[in-house]
Amino acid sequence: MPLRRHENSEQWPSPFPIPQFSYDVELRLVKGNEVYRQNGTLLDVSREMKSNILNAICKSVFSYKAYPTKNELALVAAELVKKHPCLKDPSMGTCYDSWTMSLFYKVGNYRHKLKEAGCSEVSVNRRTPGKDGGKRLKRAKRCEVNFLPDIPAGQCQASLQLEKAALMEEMKKRHHNSTFISAKMEMTFSLRRKEIVDEEPLVADVLTQWPALFLEEQVYLEFYRITGVPLKDTFFSSLDEYAPKIIKLYRSRSGAFGEDLKSLLDKLDQKTTNVVLHRKTTALQGLPVFMRENTNSLFKSCLDTDVEDSNLRGTQMGILSVIEDDGATADTVNGNVRCFSVIIEEHIVVDDLPDLPTALALLFGLIYALNLKYPDELKYTFETLQKVFMHLDTNLSARVLSFRNKMLRM
Repeated sequence: MPLRRHENSEQWPSPFPIPQFSYDVELRLVKGNEVYRQNGTLLDVSREMKSNILNAICKSVFSYKAYPTKNELALVAAELVKKHPCLKDPSMGTCYDSWTMSLFYKVGNYRHKLKEAGCSEVSVNRRTPGKDGGKRLKRAKRCEVNFLPDIPAGQCQASLQLEKAALMEEMKKRHHNSTFISAKMEMTFSLRRKEIVDEEPLVADVLTQWPALFLEEQVYLEFYRITGVPLKDTFFSSLDEYAPKIIKLYRSRSGAFGEDLKSLLDKLDQKTTNVVLHRKTTALQGLPVFMRENTNSLFKSCLDTDVEDSNLRGTQMGILSVIEDDGATADTVNGNVRCFSVIIEEHIVVDDLPDLPTALALLFGLIYALNLKYPDELKYTFETLQKVFMHLDTNLSARVLSFRNKMLRM
């Protein structure tokens, strides 16, 4: 199956585009809709006709998601009877309940056929005799449009391993050929996703096997392959728009969040240069505070003479501010930050970054690239980045929805 590509950033389109059916079915629907508008008579749908409709819709659904929710299928059914009112349910209710249930079972059957045909995105969940049948279902949960793609036409596992070896050799050179790396990363995408999703390796192992994945440009490209959304453009565009509103929100509510939020705002007020960047940085640093989560587990700091394992120990994921050792302490207000680093599973995976927004964008991109779960103690912070900043999914938790609505009113 080819990679899914979408022009917009929405994982599930609204309204859902009902596909064109076979010629004879479309002809019957046109005549049925005319009769319905004249006297309200519903169309008598034959078993063959219903199967044709359901099959066409299933293929269209799968182009967006392999595992749609029942609510999403209900939206599809609603659009179906809206476009073809002669297909409404004769019973009371929503007028499309039976179509929702039919789609639910048909999509399940369609997945089974694809699994038997070897489709990677569904066959990864095949139960193996003797193994635990209750393991976590491996499927897209954060609006990934290419969660586990199949091997490209003309390639095989062995040929992709050769491409991977060539990519690793290129990464050993002092000066990388970025065009060569991008081409090989694109070609080996399906192999990389299979290893990461199916085998769930440690990040240290991914660093060894796929070092190019941690280059800044490749994080952006990988995120686009997975979601169809440009990470850098979307994140920074949202930050440009929201940062002033977020700072206003923080100032209006600082008394309700103790000293943590007040301290961030005081530091911002002391800045006299590059104020716009500091405003964006403060807006992001304040998110865990406003979400009543542990900001210290996400944002850490150390002196550039003390970047040791002790500063990384216990850090599942976070941003490390490396501060120049000029006699100041690591948490001083006036400390001069030399650079920022991204930490995942106690390893610095990207370093020498110029600012905190860039570091946080790359951390978010790597969460998708490495198929990582949001830390429980920061789940609302990352949900905000995903759904408010990146516009990936419109189903917001109550806490994030409250933040978004308050922020937009500023």
